[in-house]
Amino acid sequence: MELELYRGELVAYCYRMLGSVHEAEDVVQETMLRAWRARDRYDSTRASVRTWLYRIATNTCLTALDGRARRALPSGLGLASDDPDAELLPALDIPWLQPYPDSRFEISVRDDLRLALVAAMQLLPPRQRAVLILREVLEFSAAEVARQLDTTVAAVNSALQRARAALADVPGLDHITEPDDPEVRAVIHRYARAFEAADVTALVRLVTADAVMEMPPVPLWYRGSRDYGRFLHRVFQMRGTDWRMRYLTANGQPALAAYAAASDGGHRVHTLQVFTVTEGRIARNVVFADPSVLGMFGLPERIRSE
Repeated sequence: MELELYRGELVAYCYRMLGSVHEAEDVVQETMLRAWRARDRYDSTRASVRTWLYRIATNTCLTALDGRARRALPSGLGLASDDPDAELLPALDIPWLQPYPDSRFEISVRDDLRLALVAAMQLLPPRQRAVLILREVLEFSAAEVARQLDTTVAAVNSALQRARAALADVPGLDHITEPDDPEVRAVIHRYARAFEAADVTALVRLVTADAVMEMPPVPLWYRGSRDYGRFLHRVFQMRGTDWRMRYLTANGQPALAAYAAASDGGHRVHTLQVFTVTEGRIARNVVFADPSVLGMFGLPERIRSE
């Protein structure tokens, strides 16, 4: 029985459920251990290995989610700030949503890993979340999902309907652009060049009028190009104007790793910025500074000056 073939897609599934790459990997490891121990009881006439593994993974996720606070982004927790000089205090007691490195999953499923969608999924009760992902993303039948969750087809269909309704009004989910789209690449290229030049005016021209910037684990967030620019002005005042940017993708979205000049030479990794681009403008920039998040992307801590 070859279980490892399914590890990658199971991690992506558990990430959607849990909002954390680290927790998803732990849950999948537990799933694999449970499956290995129960391999003699597996009945191929009742379910495929893949369906059987998803049943174990789902139950393991539901156990992990029992009693836990949902993972979130700052924009999901309170009102936008209008003070670009507000103190940048990380809230380490909040379980923040993590980005997902594209290198860890198949390109064919990355649309369903967009940050906005995963953040919205965290608002759903765990069983509704499982039904939505298993039915809509992974395309299991209602009967298969009912067996995975030990419930009825009617209950699955009802949960799916409620989950769809809950996500119907979430903004931005219908504006999906690919990171390798030429227009998107051009926008991100211009943004990177403007950031390296510390050109706030040029950066503001590249964002929408109601653009959002958020920076977990700092709970502050800003809305609107004016405050977006005011905050970037502060960043360049604090960290200097000598930057280098490196291109990558996260959650199927364009992303940049920002490196700030180090006092002892070269540039040190500062943040990972994940963008939502709509109609030729940046509508959202989620900026991650947590070292454990940066480590998931294999980013070098330092790069040499060019």
